[in-house]
Amino acid sequence: MSLTLAALSRPLTVMVAALAVALGAFLAVGKSTFEQFGLPYPQGLPQGMGVDIFPALNLPTIYVCQPYGGMDPAQMEGFLTNYYEYHFLYINGIKQVESRNVQGTALMKLTFHPGTNMAQAMAETINYVNRSQAFMPPGTVSPFVMRFDTGSVPVGYLVLSSDTRSINEIADIGLFKVRPMFAALPGVSAPPPFGGSARTVVVTVDPQRLQAYGMSPEQVVTALAESNRLSPSGNIPVGDKYPIVPVNSVVRDVQDLRNVPLKLGANAVYLRDVGYVTDAADAPAGYALVNGRRAIYILATKRADASTMSVIGEIKKALPAMREAIPDDIKVAFEFDQSPFVTRAVSGVVVEGLLGAVLVGLMILLFLRDWRSALVVVLNIPLALLASIVALWLTGQTINIMTLGGLALAIGILVDEATVAIENIHAHIAKGQPLAIAVRDGSAETAVPRLLAMLCVLAVFVSSFFMEGAARGLFVPLSLAVGFAMIASYILSSTFVPVLCVWLLKGHTHDAVGSRRTLFDRLRSGYESLLTGLVKARWAVIAIYFVACGVTLALIAPQLGRDIFPATNAGQFRLRLRAPDGMHIAESERIAKAALELVNDEVGRQNVELTLGYVGMIHSNFPVNAVYQWSRGPEEAILYVDLDDEAGISVENLKERLRERFANELPGVRFSFEPSDIVNEVMSFGAPTPIEVAVSGSDFAASREFAGKLFAELEKVPALRDLQYGQSLDYPTLRVNVDREKAGLAGLTPTDVSRALVTATSSSRFTMPNYWADPKSGIAYQVQVEIPRSVVRSPDGIHALNSSEDLGRVPLGQTASGPLLVRDVAEITPGTMPGQYDRFNMKRQVTLTANVSGADLGTVAAQVRRAIERAGEPPKGTQVDLRGQLPAMEQIQNGLTVGVGLAVVAVFLLLAANFQSVRLALVAVSTAPAVLVGVVLMLFFTGTTLNIQSFIGAIMAIGVAMANAILLVTFAESRRRAGVDAREAAVHGAGDRLRAILMTSCAMIAGMLPMALALGEAGAQNAPLGRAVIGGLVAATAATLLILPAFFAFAQRTASTRSPSLNPSDQTSSHYVAPAAV
Repeated sequence: MSLTLAALSRPLTVMVAALAVALGAFLAVGKSTFEQFGLPYPQGLPQGMGVDIFPALNLPTIYVCQPYGGMDPAQMEGFLTNYYEYHFLYINGIKQVESRNVQGTALMKLTFHPGTNMAQAMAETINYVNRSQAFMPPGTVSPFVMRFDTGSVPVGYLVLSSDTRSINEIADIGLFKVRPMFAALPGVSAPPPFGGSARTVVVTVDPQRLQAYGMSPEQVVTALAESNRLSPSGNIPVGDKYPIVPVNSVVRDVQDLRNVPLKLGANAVYLRDVGYVTDAADAPAGYALVNGRRAIYILATKRADASTMSVIGEIKKALPAMREAIPDDIKVAFEFDQSPFVTRAVSGVVVEGLLGAVLVGLMILLFLRDWRSALVVVLNIPLALLASIVALWLTGQTINIMTLGGLALAIGILVDEATVAIENIHAHIAKGQPLAIAVRDGSAETAVPRLLAMLCVLAVFVSSFFMEGAARGLFVPLSLAVGFAMIASYILSSTFVPVLCVWLLKGHTHDAVGSRRTLFDRLRSGYESLLTGLVKARWAVIAIYFVACGVTLALIAPQLGRDIFPATNAGQFRLRLRAPDGMHIAESERIAKAALELVNDEVGRQNVELTLGYVGMIHSNFPVNAVYQWSRGPEEAILYVDLDDEAGISVENLKERLRERFANELPGVRFSFEPSDIVNEVMSFGAPTPIEVAVSGSDFAASREFAGKLFAELEKVPALRDLQYGQSLDYPTLRVNVDREKAGLAGLTPTDVSRALVTATSSSRFTMPNYWADPKSGIAYQVQVEIPRSVVRSPDGIHALNSSEDLGRVPLGQTASGPLLVRDVAEITPGTMPGQYDRFNMKRQVTLTANVSGADLGTVAAQVRRAIERAGEPPKGTQVDLRGQLPAMEQIQNGLTVGVGLAVVAVFLLLAANFQSVRLALVAVSTAPAVLVGVVLMLFFTGTTLNIQSFIGAIMAIGVAMANAILLVTFAESRRRAGVDAREAAVHGAGDRLRAILMTSCAMIAGMLPMALALGEAGAQNAPLGRAVIGGLVAATAATLLILPAFFAFAQRTASTRSPSLNPSDQTSSHYVAPAAV
């Protein structure tokens, strides 16, 4: 009341405050709005809110990436990862430690419990990394340690290509010229380039020439290290100068290395006698493909707390400067730009919201039949939304589909406050009161019910603050958006609405209003007659209601599918191809190109905007790239395909067609589709496939055997696609078994043999690092010795290693009887070994991965669990776990299910406190089962799954239903307290609120229709939310108008009219004591 009186006393102050809210909202969203339309944003103004697809999830994860070039997977696991994992378990808050170990790289993911102080966790992780390294093999470099979660997704790719330069030249320019500019942009995390090898001074030696001179490759490495060793430069005083005294201990011209002596004496041998020197690159580990041609790309990865639109905007602004910094013959382009998808998603929600606002206004006009009153209500909506935007900005939120979804959701609810106030003002005008008095009294009469209705809606969102993990990260921003809008709407309906009513409703007499009400009066009369019969039969009505709700929920709810997030058709997909284990990258590249041709053939080349991919494994020089894009070996290829939006191609249907083509035309190649667009990448929570079955235990052989049984059972699940092992289990090997006795007789140790073989199978860069600095750029590069391993002959007549026989002929030195070769002291036998060891909390595991098609994730998960049961009991010590996206889905949906329950409990407690009656609180919440029935039926008949959005809609519908119930209960109880029989009070109280309840419910439903029909771009992601709200509101409105009065009559038939107050001074209390007469 005081708010209304203050507003009526100072109407201009109210208008000024409204303008201030509008100005604040402009500052909050001005920059992003200007950028949307390509307009320059005025300098000096605040940056405002960031624009993104999702809010920052801040998932508690840390990645540790350890390189060691040449180490096989078992060595990476046993000699490095094992010690890290052992120490990581000491970190406070650690939940689980996962690791992947392939040749040359180990990737560890540390997951912490929600609420862990991640700054402290990062410090402890680094501390235990340092301690673990005391147990590592010599030559182990420090790993990369970084925060990285599913919010840190690629938002595009910076592609560098040239028709005149080699891939490795482009990679070097990208690494040292482009990447520093790229990484300096706000919010950007730029890993090293993909597709090239590090520039390297390569000393190539011929094993046959070494054999002729009686030398081993290790002798070349040692001689090179002695003749090209870095030493510090000092100073000496020379007169009044103090010059630096540099020594050419490191060569300036790489060709000077040819003169390094390997053997001195009469028959001196120099490096030029056994090989040659080139300024080239390290051996390739993989290639990047852009539209089927080799190129270089840098992932444009945003930090988890950065805005996608801001990051992409900064990248595009920096492109001209990047082009200026590099040679003209190198092209730079920003591809796979995710901003259009973000723009479509955000603009879609905005369009749906605007359409909803228009429909709400039309619905209010239909009921009130007065354009001035409808205008007052409609003007209240944008002001409340703008106030909510300002509050979101001040609390550090971004513009994303969750906050915008909350605002769009609030549009229908915001009608309630202003509509109730307006409708009651009209009722007072109809009684003949002067306009100003009618506004004052009408607003005062509804102040408490409106406040209570607002608190009920807010109460259902309190549960979001008790959630954990991703559910909290997604739900809290939406809750804040709705909450701020509701609070603003209540304040505006108590201030802005009364002022506008006095100004705009002048000249409206009660006769004019009354003349329009005959139709509604007839509707009300018929409704009250129907309600009288229902109240009389309240026992049967209540029983039928509960039975119907229970039966419906029991029959329909289990049939609803379950997913994390609604499926979207983004027009993009990612394909992972796996050739037979150990395939050479050249063959893998051929297969990748063949797969791209099949894609072009299937959809038409004109409908493919861009293809981008990577073939091979992550190079040990750039191990951090494994965090951004995992690849397990040379046999693997990852392809990204961007389709033309105008083509209207269904990605899911295309995947099914491609599966059939790949199976027929690429035999022996395994393939799997993975999330590629920004929504699916974030909502997959880092899992490449939705289904992952992990078999772990202390006995790897037993785990693998049981995984085979599971594989056979999972093949019988009809909805599973792309079923395969998650690791290379039979990677080919050439095992060198050194005979220690023979080696000892020759004066060698197994270490001598292995060091000699390093140059043949890898290079000396990992055993004895050597460096050269380019005098032009001042950048240092490594010098390495290697024997060529190409499948063709090397230049200058140097022989390449192409077979196990060639490997056996690698020289180890000279004996009295002649050259000593590897085959003289060792046996080389072909075999296999796992190409990747995965671990979970220090247990080895074998994983089976699969995609889902034609069914929801929840249904398939149940079928997978039954398949696991059919496989029988696992061996002792072996454990089977379902991972992938299932744990995330179950955690989120369990949290949201609890949220629904907490919403009902919170509303009940609030109502009990307000009404001072448990009975009345129970009456008000009696519509909750109807809400759930309405939601379930709507989802069932529209084919919508239970997901984050539909759960949020259900929670919202409960709050709105309670708000309508409060109005009816409040008016009915006031009549009963005045002495009217409970049954009559229920009927007339419902009749009094019939128009207000119908008007607000219909307006809310109209406001949700555009969202439910997915009328905006990318509208499918919010459609379940709108459908759940509409279904819940339709059922809740029917229950409020038809069932709730019967509940009221039943609950209050014997209730006292006295207040439960214990205050003896309260005249309504049964404990009232009249003051003694003076």
